[in-house]
Amino acid sequence: MGFFERYLTAWVFLCIVVGISLGHFFTDTFQAIGALEIARVNLPVAVLVWLMIIPMLLKVDLRALKGVTQHWRGVGVTLFVNWAVKPFSMALLGWLFIGWLFRDWLPADQIDSYIAGLIILAAAPCTAMVFVWSNLSDGEPHFTLSQVALNDVIMIVAFAPIVALLLGLSAITVPWETLLLSVLVYIVIPLIIANLWRSWLLNHEHGYLRLQRVLNIMHPVSLVALLATLVLLFGFQGEQILAQPLIIALLAVPILIQVFFNSGLAYLLNRAVRSPHCVAGPSALIGASNFFELAVATAIALFGFQSGAALATVVGVLIEVPVMLLVVKVVNRSRHWYESREGVVPHEQCCPAGLHTHGGH
Repeated sequence: MGFFERYLTAWVFLCIVVGISLGHFFTDTFQAIGALEIARVNLPVAVLVWLMIIPMLLKVDLRALKGVTQHWRGVGVTLFVNWAVKPFSMALLGWLFIGWLFRDWLPADQIDSYIAGLIILAAAPCTAMVFVWSNLSDGEPHFTLSQVALNDVIMIVAFAPIVALLLGLSAITVPWETLLLSVLVYIVIPLIIANLWRSWLLNHEHGYLRLQRVLNIMHPVSLVALLATLVLLFGFQGEQILAQPLIIALLAVPILIQVFFNSGLAYLLNRAVRSPHCVAGPSALIGASNFFELAVATAIALFGFQSGAALATVVGVLIEVPVMLLVVKVVNRSRHWYESREGVVPHEQCCPAGLHTHGGH
C-alpha cells in the first residue's frame, strides 16, 4: 500500500480545507464549473471520474470470470452480501439514523438527499482498493480478481434498478434517464475503454510489462483526479459544512455501522460454509467497501454538487481507508480462530507462498 493511499484520509481532510477556502473566495468560478453539464452530467466531473476509474479497471481481466466457480462458496457469500444485504441494510440505517435519530441536528430540506447519498454509496461494491485490501489480508488473488470482474459486470444491470427501488421506497423522485446515463457514462463506457486498452497493451511480446508501465503512469493521475473532484465538491459544500460541521460526523455513523456489519456478516458466512480464510478475507472486504468514485459521480448527476447526497458519498471517501485497514487487522488476527472450524482448509493449502500478486490501487 503506497504512501498516498495509506494517508488518503489526511489528503481528504486537506481537500476539505482547500475546497472550502476556494469555494468561499472564488464562488463565481465554482458556480461556472457547476454549470458545465450536458443532460445533467457535469463535464469536468465526468472527465475526472474517467481518470479515476479507467486506470483501476485496467487491472481487471474480464477473462477471470471463467474461474469464478473455483471458489463458488466465497463468490456466493460475497454476491449475497453485496447485492442482497448491503444496499438494503444501508437504506435501513439511513432511515433510522438520518431520517429519525439525527433528524433534529440536520437541515430539514436535505434529509432525503443524505439518505439517497448513503443508498447510492452502498449500491456499488468496490473495484479498486479491494486489490490492496486483499493483498494486506493475504487473500487468494484469483478469487479477488474473478469476484471484482463479476461485480463489474453485475453493476451494469443491477446498480440502476437497486438505486431506483430504494430511492423510490424513500419517496425520492428518481430521474430514470439520468440514472441510466450515469451507468452508461461511469460503468459501461469506462469498462469498454479499459478492456480495449488492456487487450491492446497485452497484444505484444512484453505485454504485461507494457501494462504495468501504463498502470504506474496512470496511478498518480487517478489519485490526483480523485482529490480534484473532492476539492470541487467541498468548494460547493463549504458554506453548509461551516454552518453545521456536525453533519459529517452524523453521516459517518451509518456508514461505519454498515461497514462493520457487512464485513462481519460476510466473514462469518464464509466460515459457516467452510470457505478458506484466504477467500473469506477478501470476501469480507469486498462485501464492506464501496465504489465511491461511481457513487460520488452518480450523486452529483442525480442531485447536484450542493446536495446532501453528494456530501454523504464524500463522507464514504473520508472514512474508507482507516476503517478498512481496521477490518484487515481483525481478519488477519482472527485467522487461527477462523481455521479452527472443522473442514476449513488451512491457509498454506489454499494460498501457498508466492501466489500473491502485489501492487495495485
